[in-house]
Amino acid sequence: MRTWLIGAMGAAIMALGACENLTSEQRTVAGAAGGAAGGLIAADVFGADDDWRLISALAGAAAGTVVAQNQETGMCAYARGDGTYYRAPCQ
Repeated sequence: MRTWLIGAMGAAIMALGACENLTSEQRTVAGAAGGAAGGLIAADVFGADDDWRLISALAGAAAGTVVAQNQETGMCAYARGDGTYYRAPCQ
């Protein structure tokens, strides 16, 4: 199991270099798919049941989509500390 997990992580890292010239839609799909895969791998590592695997895949897909969209615009949301947020270029 550990060998499979290390191989999957290595393949994911190498695939990130292929995301350089993607359109907005392609980047969003790649982010969602990568996030879902990451969520499933994390659930598998922790030995989660089927319900938690689904939840972790959906959460990973949502996080991957947000990350992909932020990379496209170059803008990030920062907390002010009083419960509000502002957008500025990512650092």
